[in-house]
Amino acid sequence: MKLLEGLKILDMTTILMGPYATQIMGDYGAQVTKVEAPSGDLMRQVGPARQQGMGPMYLNTNRSKRSLALDLKTEAGRKVLMRLAQQSDVLITNVRPKAMARLGLTWEALEAANPRLIYAALVGYDQRGPYAGRPAYDDLIQGGACIPHAFVRAGQRPSYVPAAIADRIVGMSAVNAILAAVIERHQSGLGQKIEVPMFETMLSMILADHMGGLTFEPALDKGGYARHLSPDRRPYQTKDGYICALVYTDGHWERFFRALGRPEMPAADPRFADFNARMAHIDEVYAELGRILLTRTTAEWLDLFDRADVPVMPMHSFESVLEDPHLNATGFFQSVEHPTEGPIRQMSVPARFSRSQVRPERLAPRLGADGADVLADAGFDAGEIAELQDAGVLHVAAAR
Repeated sequence: MKLLEGLKILDMTTILMGPYATQIMGDYGAQVTKVEAPSGDLMRQVGPARQQGMGPMYLNTNRSKRSLALDLKTEAGRKVLMRLAQQSDVLITNVRPKAMARLGLTWEALEAANPRLIYAALVGYDQRGPYAGRPAYDDLIQGGACIPHAFVRAGQRPSYVPAAIADRIVGMSAVNAILAAVIERHQSGLGQKIEVPMFETMLSMILADHMGGLTFEPALDKGGYARHLSPDRRPYQTKDGYICALVYTDGHWERFFRALGRPEMPAADPRFADFNARMAHIDEVYAELGRILLTRTTAEWLDLFDRADVPVMPMHSFESVLEDPHLNATGFFQSVEHPTEGPIRQMSVPARFSRSQVRPERLAPRLGADGADVLADAGFDAGEIAELQDAGVLHVAAAR
């Protein structure tokens, strides 16, 4: 039996945050129906593609789902959605609350139709505050969550992390919240509304590292974890490339210097004597390590660190990571045949379970590919489906 088998999810999300959350639950066996506007999720258009509407960002965030293309601006479309919600366990949306209200799809309306429904609203900001109505995107949330400021504190230009980390992290947080509500429903028999705000969720993660002395009242410092903010905390340059190494504990440093043929260190230099000393001089410690690592090649350092049992990783590129021997051994990247896009490379589900096999069985669908099947499963007869299609309410996938 699949982990989430029997859990029916109505997915009214687009872009990355919500689709990433529903893909995770779909991978674990939930039945996920992705409800898209006739124009489709914008992520379908991002990146190189063999066919219009099937770009890599979409393919990598929307497997394990069925696609229903429905015009919710029509009364008939809204009635279809409400009928589906009556048969669902979870409705998840990142449509702004005011827009959901205009569609008549508020929590109150849906709760009245299905008291067991879990209604998960992924929003930019806690809806009790003055930012409630603002649009929110990953870049904005990174800025509000102090990430560019952390780059400044590390002596660099203010920057965003070059990945949609806010979308992904908040998506995973939404999975946690939804499954917690599912567990609670087993006891109460009732659904509930969940609100997962991007701004507050990201702050809770970033400030857990960087509150520092601001944790205390009055403040003991201006916040920030010194090791993370050291300008030399970065991949280290070697003779012929870069390497990612973390010489961290007392044992790491003793074994590292022993492997270098300098066993008298770190006792000979008080900056390296113990953990507290290194933290107090972290910029100097990292700078010295950087100078040392310039003296050998990447391959030589990988071998030395491995033999000394000191944490190390190669600094991969997007291409080189595809050939990583560990990932090849575990089968993380898999070549699969998409029914309309041909051969594609897919990443496996990272988590492993001792009894339950987690293997995505459904690749990201073309827009509206499953609409007729979804409605038939929900009890719509052939005449109703044909009528919806003829009226332009239900859109089906175009031929390849």
